[in-house]
Amino acid sequence: MSNVAYISLENGTDSNSINWKTIVNKRIPVTAWIPHYTLATFFQDIVAGFTVGLTEIPQAIAYAIVAGLPPQYGLYSGLLDCIVYFIFGTCKDVNIGPTAIMALMVQPHVEKLGPDMAVLITFLSGAIIFVLGLLHLGFLVEFFSYPVIAGFTSAAAIQIGSSQIKSLLGIPGKANEFLEAWISVFKNITHISWWDSLLGVSTIILLILIKQVGRYGNRNSRPEFSTTRNILGKVLWLCSIARNAVVVIIGTLIAWILYTNGIKPFKLTGNIGKGLPTIQLPPFSTVFNNQTYSFVDMIKQYESSIAFVPLIAILEHVAIAKSFAKGKTIDATQEMIALGLCNLSGSFIRSMPVTGSFTRTAVNNASGVQTTLAGVVVTAMVLLALGFLTATFAFIPKATLAAVVICAMIHLIDYKAIITLWRTKKMDLIPFIITLLASLLVGLEYGILIGICSNILFVLHSSARPSIEIEREKFPQGDVFVVTPSRSLQFPSAEYLREKVIQDCYDPKVTVVLNGKYINNVDATVAKNFKVLADDLILREQNIIFWNFKMNVRNICKGVDQKLVDFFKDGNLQDIIEAAAPNGVPTLMVRF
Repeated sequence: MSNVAYISLENGTDSNSINWKTIVNKRIPVTAWIPHYTLATFFQDIVAGFTVGLTEIPQAIAYAIVAGLPPQYGLYSGLLDCIVYFIFGTCKDVNIGPTAIMALMVQPHVEKLGPDMAVLITFLSGAIIFVLGLLHLGFLVEFFSYPVIAGFTSAAAIQIGSSQIKSLLGIPGKANEFLEAWISVFKNITHISWWDSLLGVSTIILLILIKQVGRYGNRNSRPEFSTTRNILGKVLWLCSIARNAVVVIIGTLIAWILYTNGIKPFKLTGNIGKGLPTIQLPPFSTVFNNQTYSFVDMIKQYESSIAFVPLIAILEHVAIAKSFAKGKTIDATQEMIALGLCNLSGSFIRSMPVTGSFTRTAVNNASGVQTTLAGVVVTAMVLLALGFLTATFAFIPKATLAAVVICAMIHLIDYKAIITLWRTKKMDLIPFIITLLASLLVGLEYGILIGICSNILFVLHSSARPSIEIEREKFPQGDVFVVTPSRSLQFPSAEYLREKVIQDCYDPKVTVVLNGKYINNVDATVAKNFKVLADDLILREQNIIFWNFKMNVRNICKGVDQKLVDFFKDGNLQDIIEAAAPNGVPTLMVRF
């Protein structure tokens, strides 16, 4: 258990006073736990931060390259965000920084107008996320269903992995779209660099082996085992956790030794900007290829990305925070405020968009992190890398970074989604497949939009065609047809209900009883169709009774036609039927 309590804050105010301490603790969470911070906890956070830093540095460089940015932009993205989240974040495990999906979403805009496009959308995304948090509009992400999310993330992972195949094989040129990447690979198959291919494939194999060795080490680092076995197990576990850094160090060392001896078999990352970024305003205009673009021109280039980049950032971040909450409630509003501030502050030091990283958050959790202070340790490591290691980073082979990205994407693809959806509801496979294919073939922004629309169509179809069960029951006065829709009715299902009753419940001189037991609400369209249904049944000499309806539903129907109120009845159904059919005429009942 952590020695630092992440306090669950309630609205500790009465009607006459405001508890300012509670408000401050809620909106600046660090003030709630920092007074209880201990030296033992600090050492645990250092270990976790150091371990995450070994993962973040190579990933940050790799994701900057995925975004089409100079490598140092990835490192810039690991500076202020961790410090801001240390102050405003509520989930100790979450690591904020560059991610593969964010990199892929900004890549087309960077390619069009240069790095300033990534920095500006970081600022705009931060502002949008921050405002959405203040307005408590986090519910917007609820429109992203599991099939759509799984299809989108899987497509993004496949597209990112595909874009790295050329670097893995040493094929020259750029190809970032899924089809474009594979077409380019096959067209240039004769230009494969066998040395790059050997290094890239070997790196992938090494990453997989180190991960498996880490599992062995984790099983052997237990108190009941000998000290030597424990130490060996912990070393293997640490190597597994920091496997990205391990393979990058090995690849860089091999390249450096060969290049210092005049042998140049690999394509290298090249020079990385040295030193810390300059604090400056985000670019509200840019110059690209000797042409000046205004703020409006840049906004037009973003198209739908200006909405989807912040929404996907929120979705990634909140989902990760909930995954590692361990039974605790997550303040989604505060997390959105924190994420918005992370992006806003990052835009002043040339950062690309950031959000929660599932990979690094998992590493953070496995390393025994205790508080968000571990993020400050990560920032310190990134600062050291920018200050002293940029010359070394120039020797990182592109094939090694491509292997790191591809291995990360292998784990990002949601393989289990197909099995889960098949076992639960097979129809959900349709929006999953639509989102997956649209994202790969049309683009991520349009793909997720198409996926959401397809999912909404399924919801509307379900609303328009509610399940209606029809039974024939016997009463002393005669047979009764019982028609039972499964839920409340809204305007898409209004006409379907009327047609169903008219078609399946035809029996002259039989009264229709509509049981409103499960109807919590109706709209004006449904109420109007009740009136039309009553008129139709009366025309063919069938009576109608609305039974067990709630008062709010009656009032809505009353607004359509005052006379409709006369059809509403309460009480024992048999008594109502008897009163409606005093001469023993058979009765038709429709129950909702």
